[in-house]
Amino acid sequence: MAAPARDATEGRPGVRIASPTGKWILLTTVLGSSMALLDSTVVNVALPAIGRDLNASLAALQWTVNGYMLSLAGLILLGGSLGDRFGRRKVFVVGVVWFAAASLLCGIAPDVGVLIAARVLQGVGGALLTPGSLAIIQASFHPDDRSRAIGLWSGFGGVGAAVGPFLGGWLVDGPGWRWVFLLNVPVALVCAPIAVRHVPESTGAAPGPAVEGRARRGFDVLGAVLGALALALVTYALIEAPSGSVLVPVAAVAGVTAGVAFVYVERRRPDPMMPLDIFASRQFTAVNLVTLCVYAAFGGFFFLTALQLQVVAGYSALQAGAALLPTTVLMLLFSARSGELSRRIGPRIPLTVGPLLCAAGMLLMLRVGEDASYLADVLPALLVMGLGMVTLVAPLTATVLASVDTARAGLASGINNAAARAAGLVAVAALPLLTGMGPEAYRSADAFDAAFRRAMPLCAGVLVLGAVLAFTTVRRPPPGCLRPECRRHGSLTAPPLEPERSRGVLGAGGSPGPSGAGPAS
Repeated sequence: MAAPARDATEGRPGVRIASPTGKWILLTTVLGSSMALLDSTVVNVALPAIGRDLNASLAALQWTVNGYMLSLAGLILLGGSLGDRFGRRKVFVVGVVWFAAASLLCGIAPDVGVLIAARVLQGVGGALLTPGSLAIIQASFHPDDRSRAIGLWSGFGGVGAAVGPFLGGWLVDGPGWRWVFLLNVPVALVCAPIAVRHVPESTGAAPGPAVEGRARRGFDVLGAVLGALALALVTYALIEAPSGSVLVPVAAVAGVTAGVAFVYVERRRPDPMMPLDIFASRQFTAVNLVTLCVYAAFGGFFFLTALQLQVVAGYSALQAGAALLPTTVLMLLFSARSGELSRRIGPRIPLTVGPLLCAAGMLLMLRVGEDASYLADVLPALLVMGLGMVTLVAPLTATVLASVDTARAGLASGINNAAARAAGLVAVAALPLLTGMGPEAYRSADAFDAAFRRAMPLCAGVLVLGAVLAFTTVRRPPPGCLRPECRRHGSLTAPPLEPERSRGVLGAGGSPGPSGAGPAS
């Protein structure tokens, strides 16, 4: 087994990227995070096949997507804290094994109820391994190699996200939708032993300079439970509202109550999972509001578009998955350049123009109907959508980091990532309700097409709201503030996670992080 890591952020040497251990660390972290990234993109393509095979209603398909997003969004901050407390490698390996076991349960699920429960368990595994993979890189590598290692990790992860819909479509059309989940098992069988054998263990509890990061915070299980419960109850109320059940208003009230209790607990605890004083930065609050608007629209768009292409346009699962490739490819190719442009001109214009471009792309999707031409109807919409995402995602992350103190970089990024996932979760729950989709809408091309045409203007409107918020509230950050280390990004469901950083550690680009990059004005 690998020797314990000596964290370079505390002045001790780390692993070099060219060494055999460095290559093993990169391989295992890329494999682990790619499982979660793949799952967040391939399942949408498999939904029609799942519905047919398990005789599932539209609400059940919503829960198939949202069960995973619910536990992931609610527990991702706690997952990072677990790694810092009990060992990053240990928690990462637990997350990989947990994710694989839940994936196996998804793959053999005899009915949709078991599938949904397994998806919730998958999200728990994702909450353990997603922050854990980045934390391992941050803790293990030598400072001179850390930015490059993070860049390779995020780049290869983006490639996995790009391949996901294509691979998922091929599996659905070939061996069947169950293999979308079963594929995770052999990946985990490779990933976990490599991690145990070659990844050095590390924790965030070692003595050193005072850093207000996860390592200095306690273990806020109550906050995590209340946050996840609030999301679950609100999601239930939105999805089940068309049924007219008496439980719907009860769940809605209980969800709001749990949300209020979450805020109260986080305000009163000495060691909260999400310290509310971070929102004292007006810039941080503003950019998270923009995040909510943007990723709510994205979540609804990608959920409905995968169905529209198959149910209405008559695409196979493989064709639908391949159709979505341009958006991710554009992000992989140009997100780093977008980040550099934002650094020169400030984030306000990119965060205003980007959502407007995405809104235009969604309105162009209104041309996609029965027997739609890919080149004439689908591709132009997705290219405009991709250009909008390229324009806004990198500046969004940069503005989040620039709005907080250096030592809170990881916390700020985790909150922003969780907010994006929660927004997508609520959108997938709310859009069918707002557009009048019945429980069998996805079985009828005419019914689904009519609802899709009502949904796209709603998503575009939310993006316009995000653009207005960005234009009126986002300001240029002060010079020399913290910059993102994840330069390339391909995920469609959330902005990139950024690592914890301590004062004096070199940031991306070789410049020291500031000792106190407070709220930008």
